[in-house]
Amino acid sequence: MSGKFTSSCRFFPISAVFILMLLSPGGLRAAEAPSAVIHDPVVAGTWYPGTASELRKQVEEYLSRVPEHGSKGQTVAIISPHAGYVYSGQVAAHSFKAIQGQKFDSIIVIGPSHYVPFGGVATYDCAGFRTPLGVIPLDSELIAALMKREERIRDLPGVFLQEHSLEAELPFLKVVLPGFKLVPLVMGDSDITTCRWLAEAIVKCTEGKSVLIVASSDLSHYHSYDVAAEMDQRRLQKIGALDIEGIEQCLEDRKCEACGQGPIITAMLAAKKLGAGRCDILKYANSGDVTGEKMSPRGVVGYGAACIWRPLNYRDRDEAEKKKVGIDLGLTKEERAELHAIARKAIEAGLTSGTSIPQGLQTVSPKLKEPRGAFVTLYRKGELRGCIGQIVPKMPLAEAVAAMAQEAAFRDPRFTSVRSDELGDLKIEISVLTPLKKIDSPDKIEIGKHGIVIVRNGSMGLLLPQVATEYNWDRNEFLDHCCMKAGLPRDTWQDKQTDIYIFSADVF
Repeated sequence: MSGKFTSSCRFFPISAVFILMLLSPGGLRAAEAPSAVIHDPVVAGTWYPGTASELRKQVEEYLSRVPEHGSKGQTVAIISPHAGYVYSGQVAAHSFKAIQGQKFDSIIVIGPSHYVPFGGVATYDCAGFRTPLGVIPLDSELIAALMKREERIRDLPGVFLQEHSLEAELPFLKVVLPGFKLVPLVMGDSDITTCRWLAEAIVKCTEGKSVLIVASSDLSHYHSYDVAAEMDQRRLQKIGALDIEGIEQCLEDRKCEACGQGPIITAMLAAKKLGAGRCDILKYANSGDVTGEKMSPRGVVGYGAACIWRPLNYRDRDEAEKKKVGIDLGLTKEERAELHAIARKAIEAGLTSGTSIPQGLQTVSPKLKEPRGAFVTLYRKGELRGCIGQIVPKMPLAEAVAAMAQEAAFRDPRFTSVRSDELGDLKIEISVLTPLKKIDSPDKIEIGKHGIVIVRNGSMGLLLPQVATEYNWDRNEFLDHCCMKAGLPRDTWQDKQTDIYIFSADVF
C-alpha cells in the first residue's frame, strides 16, 4: 500500500495572486493578524443564517428532530459534515445531539483544506473565532503545546481566510456546548503518516484533559445517487467497525471517498489511543435525499454522522482483569518464552535470508510438537502492525508460530512488510487456539473467554477473544463487529442461516 489516500477533496478556485502571496517566502504568515484579532466567519449568511436569532432557531430545530443517542459512555470524537446547512445540517445534528450535555475542557476541530495547498497541519492562534452566536475563545495553551511537540503543526492564519470546513461545525458546538475552548486544525496533507503523527501529538498533549475531537468531512462527491449510496455505506461500515486499515484499502481501491479523509482517520486513531472502542453510525443521507433531485446530472454529495466513545469507567478497570482473556492451555513459562523466541527468530530469518522457517528450529517440548491453530499479532509503538493466523491445526505448534509470525510480518495485505529498523520496536502476541465449535445460540459466547467465527454465503469473519475485552464490547457488539469484519451487515448474526463458531485461546 502506498500510504497515500485517494483524495476526493477538490480545491476550490481562488486567485493565483492569493496563492502566490500565501506560498511566497514568509508566505502563509504574511496574512497573519496580531493575536488580539478575532477570526471572522466566511460563510455566515450564505451557508447558514447570518443572524443569531435565525441561526439558533435553525440549529435547535435540526436538533429537535434527532432522537436521544443513549450513549453508554463518554464521547471522544464525532464525525460531522460541513456543507451548507440546507444540505447537511440535519445529518450534522445527529453528531452534535450525541454530545449535548457532556463536558469537555477543549474541543479540537479538524478539517481539510479546500483552498490552500500546503504541507503538514495548520492552526491559528488568534484571540478567538467569531460566529453569529458569539465569539469562541481558543485554547492557546493546548495550541502552543501541539506546535511545540510537532513542528509540522504551524500557525498559518492564511489557510483559514476562506476555509469553511472548520467553520461549519462551530454554530452547532456553540448551541450544544456553550463555554468551550477551541483548537482549530486544518490538514494540508491527508496521508496516513500525517494522520498518525497528528493523532499521537493530540493524545500526548491532552493527557489529563477531557477533550472532544470533531472530524469535519463530507463523503462521496458528484456520483450518481446509487453509486454514492454504495460508496458511502461501504465507508461508513468501515468507520463503524473502527477499521482503519479497511478504510485505507477502500480509499486505495477507489471504492469510497471523503474530502475529510485525513480528519476522519486522525480522529479514529486518536480516539482509540484515548480508550474508545465503539463507533456508532448515527445518520446518513446525501444531497439527493435532501433536495429530492436523485437524478441530478451533477451527481450528489454524501453526508454521514458518527460518534466514537469509550466506557465511562475505562480508566478504572483493573488492568489484570482487562488483560485476562482466553484460557490456560497449560503451557509453562519456559514454553511461552520459547514460542516468543521462535516467532522473533522467524521474522529475523525473513528479513535476512527470506527463509520461511528459521534454520535449526527444534523443540524438546511435547506440547510444542502438538498440532495447533495459532495467531501471531504484531504491534509497533502501540499500533497494530500485522496479524495472521491459521484456525485449523495443520502443523506442530512451534512451526505454526514461526510460519504465522512471518505471515504477519511480511504478508498481511493491510500493511507493508516489516523493515529491519522496526524489529526492535515490535511487540509479539501469540494466541494458541482451541478447536472450533459450532454453536446453536449466541448466548453460549462468553466475553473474555471465547473468540468467534461468523460464516455466511462464503464470507467469513474472525475475532480473537482479546478483541472484545480490549474494546469493552458486550456479546451483541462483539457479534456485530465480527459480521462487519466479514463484510456483512452488522446484524447478520441474528439470521438463522448464519453459522457461528466459538473457540478459545491461550494469549501471551
